[in-house]
Amino acid sequence: MSVDPEFLAKFDSLPVGGYGGWAHGRRYRVTKSTYSSGRSQKLEAEELGGNDYISLNVYRLADGTALLKPCEMSEEKVTSFVLDLVAD
Repeated sequence: MSVDPEFLAKFDSLPVGGYGGWAHGRRYRVTKSTYSSGRSQKLEAEELGGNDYISLNVYRLADGTALLKPCEMSEEKVTSFVLDLVAD
């Protein structure tokens, strides 16, 4: 799926590495990783003290298109999470 520009801007603003953050009033441990010279990125988030889990990949194609690939969850769930996430 091609990526919404608002989502992509927010995703790109998040730091690479591991850190804490808040989304939807809950605390998460977030890890954002970059592969293949930035052409592939992965974000995983685990709710602290709860059982929510977020996992997604963003792929940057040669033509400049970005694709969002959620891992076994809806695009709406991962998009909503990223848009609401406030990193520490």
